Amino acid sequence: MLKMGFLALPLLSLAACTPGPDLTESPKNAGMIKTESLPENRVSAENLAKWRKDNPSWYAAVEPFQVIGEDGAGIYYVGTEGLGMFFIPTQDGHIVIDGGMPDHGPMVAEAITQLGYDPKDIKILLNSHAHLDHSGGLADLKAMSGAEMIASEGDRSALEGGFYLGSEDQDFLFAPPVKVDRIIADGEKVSHGGVALTAHITPGHSRGCTSWTMDIEQGGKYYEVLVFCSATVAANRLANPPQYEGIVEDYRSTFDKTRDWTPDVFLANHPGFFGLMKKRERQRAGDPLAFVDDQAFGKFIVRVEGWFKDALQKQSANSAP
Repeated sequence: MLKMGFLALPLLSLAACTPGPDLTESPKNAGMIKTESLPENRVSAENLAKWRKDNPSWYAAVEPFQVIGEDGAGIYYVGTEGLGMFFIPTQDGHIVIDGGMPDHGPMVAEAITQLGYDPKDIKILLNSHAHLDHSGGLADLKAMSGAEMIASEGDRSALEGGFYLGSEDQDFLFAPPVKVDRIIADGEKVSHGGVALTAHITPGHSRGCTSWTMDIEQGGKYYEVLVFCSATVAANRLANPPQYEGIVEDYRSTFDKTRDWTPDVFLANHPGFFGLMKKRERQRAGDPLAFVDDQAFGKFIVRVEGWFKDALQKQSANSAP
């Protein structure tokens, strides 16, 4: 169980993310929801075409499948070879975590349809973090379903503004703005249709980076599933000036917080983080617990912390007078 200067970077720096209703509102969040209208969608066809060209795995189809669970319950993969999106069906409507790229909403909806569900029955949308390759399809999914968008306070401005925090003028990083209907805080639960997910704010990769855990039953046993936000540096500036104030401290707090986590099932918004393809092969070969490995996340986070330390040292040296 869990213990509790983009222009100066190449295009693939953002792709370094890869190796890339029954809701209880907390009184402390009362009055935090904005009501202003959203800015227009500023995503250009030209920029999307370049993303598709330079990151083909993000657009390569994967047949949707159940990661773990039984009798129609549990969590399903509805992403691509390079981007992880997740679907959680319930008797009272469904939950989706992440929307992929700005043109991925219809692709996620089609994957849900292939599983035998109606995407119009999505009731809750969750986000790992407000970068266009994970938040981009949320506006389309919300428009087609009317689902409630739940996100952290730290990422709300970027989600509703359609920008990458700290690089607000970089049009290559724009995403379709999406209205946040409810703010979720660290440790709070989203409960719907007999399913409960706990939010864990793990900032750094974005200011409001949010990881999600839930317990799923299979074979008479419950397994803790983690959908991890991210902790890579990717396109972020760590120094002079930082991407946002306090980013280095946020990364360090996330590593301190997560270092001892041992979820039974480690999932993430980039399949390469958790070895989706090899595990899916074992599942297809008859192993119903192919995704169960309580050591996988620990190994991953140690590796990513090393990447962070290297990046901090290099960026600090390069920016020294």
